[in-house]
Amino acid sequence: MIKAGTRKGSILVIGGGVAGMQAALDAAQAGFKVYLAERESALGGQMSALDKTFPTNDCAMCMLSPRLVEIGNNPNIEILTLAEVTKLEGEPGDFTVTLKLEPRFVDVAKCTACGDCLDVCPVEIDDPFNQNPATRNAIGRRYPQALPSPFA
Repeated sequence: MIKAGTRKGSILVIGGGVAGMQAALDAAQAGFKVYLAERESALGGQMSALDKTFPTNDCAMCMLSPRLVEIGNNPNIEILTLAEVTKLEGEPGDFTVTLKLEPRFVDVAKCTACGDCLDVCPVEIDDPFNQNPATRNAIGRRYPQALPSPFA
């Protein structure tokens, strides 16, 4: 519980699945600067690989898309993809986290997510997003609506 007047610093949310995205949105709405760290190249977690959800049979992307748009438009949320926590020091309310950021191998400032790189990429890899039943280009996006949208 945070008492009025005791807020300091920023918040790190580890994991960019549905729960992590909602936690980031709630904290940002409360006025905090939020760092949303995800180990994959895009937010969405397991939900981004699903078509429907149980038990309601709702469209999975219909649940993710509004959150992706809100996060993308929220100036209080900074997305850190390809990030892994390597060290945590301190105590509740006053801690330091060290993250290891894997390279994206794409200049995010220049990538427009046009897909031209897909046509010239000569390297094929297993497709973990689709649980490896086939291969895909080494460069690409986790899924079409991925946030952030630059390829990796």
